[in-house]
Amino acid sequence: METRSFDAVVVGAGPGGYVAAIRLAQLGKKAALVEKESLGGVCLNWGCIPSKALIAAANLVDEIRGAADRGILTEPPRVDVEKLRAFKDQVVKKLVGGVGTLEKGNGVEVVRGTARFVAPNAVEVKGEKGEWRLEAPAFIVATGARTIQIPGFEIDGKDVWSAREAVDLPEIPKHLVVIGGGIIGLELGTVYAKLGSKLTVVEALPQILTGVDPEAVRVVQKNLRQREATVLVSAKAKGLSRDGNGLTVKIEIDGKEQGIACDKVLVAVGMRPDASGLGLDAAGVKLGPKGYVEVNERYQTSVPSIYCIGDLSGPPLLAHKASKEGEIAAEVIAGHKSLRDWVAMPAAVFTDPEVATVGLSEEEARAKGYEPVVGKFGFGALGRAIAIDHTDGFVKVVGDKASGLLLGATIVGPEASDLIAEAALALEMGAYLEDVALTVHAHPTLPEGFMEACKAALGEAIHALNRPERPRKPEARPAARA
Repeated sequence: METRSFDAVVVGAGPGGYVAAIRLAQLGKKAALVEKESLGGVCLNWGCIPSKALIAAANLVDEIRGAADRGILTEPPRVDVEKLRAFKDQVVKKLVGGVGTLEKGNGVEVVRGTARFVAPNAVEVKGEKGEWRLEAPAFIVATGARTIQIPGFEIDGKDVWSAREAVDLPEIPKHLVVIGGGIIGLELGTVYAKLGSKLTVVEALPQILTGVDPEAVRVVQKNLRQREATVLVSAKAKGLSRDGNGLTVKIEIDGKEQGIACDKVLVAVGMRPDASGLGLDAAGVKLGPKGYVEVNERYQTSVPSIYCIGDLSGPPLLAHKASKEGEIAAEVIAGHKSLRDWVAMPAAVFTDPEVATVGLSEEEARAKGYEPVVGKFGFGALGRAIAIDHTDGFVKVVGDKASGLLLGATIVGPEASDLIAEAALALEMGAYLEDVALTVHAHPTLPEGFMEACKAALGEAIHALNRPERPRKPEARPAARA
């Protein structure tokens, strides 16, 4: 077995790992990147990117179907599954190739194979083209998460899909049952509903999109109902049977069992950290009770030479969080004074309409000792939203009543995933509600909704009725948050 030495080795080439390797190289470190599958990990190959390509296509189909309402007459759209799949594959191929070009251009050595720690400063990699021992004073582990499977619904890629099979678009089933009403299940379920499938969502908890503002969730549920989708909450998936007529999903609601006949089942009940086969325990790395690796604010584990980022280091399980953590860990290894210091991490759900959040909700603000003030502005009163015929949803902001400090935002509506960026920037800069309210926004645009919501929180809304009692403006601003 050949032994090779590096300044740092990154294990896992997802959105955290590939970014970490590039940043290490930028900072003058001789870096290796170990990956057993395709560069880009789950996000680029079977998650974020292919699903968004399908979502965009499904949205286009939906727009064409509704075009007659705006005086545009056309034949009903037909979906060529093979061409749509080819388009999605081309998107993925282009971005995966781009990652490879960036790694090569920055001087990162990509090692293909599966890594296992044999010492705090060494891993052994087994690949199709050989075996190597990689030694380095620092390692970054970024192996992500894997799909949670549930008894009775073993994923076979034929009748029972995971997200990986669903984004491969093998067919458009007549009736798709999605087990799990979280982000993955609702995003992909909505795609298939728009492409022509009857959709049934089975969620064990009392609400779909658990953790999201219930008021925003109601907007998403309304849209699903309009598509004749069935959403069953507090429903437990008990098993799956097969016969000559297809599949039957057995569920239990309020102690009563019932069956749902369908063609395919998508299991989307979440992800769990994936440290399988890494040998982290043998290296002395401590894991928490839920399987996440314990790290400090610099992403060091209990073993000083081993760092951990991304899904494996704990929630929220977000690609952009992993990328940021990869940059931080690389900078720490290179001797920079870098650490986890963001104010808030934005998140987006690509349902219809989209939902995006950043910072504190009203309940979270109250729990932290703030007296929250809320401003809300509906897209139904926004000129641009009316002009593009997408008026469902709203922008909601949360501020501190005493100081006027912006604490958080929730957006449900058109382009919410893009609109949340302004709110995230405002939070990072320690902005006040008044700062956003006083910032002139171009008209007519969707970002005006964020400005209007901040005005509403101050009792100064122009295009909405203000509350009877106007919140008190502070005479002097306190120092911004660190």
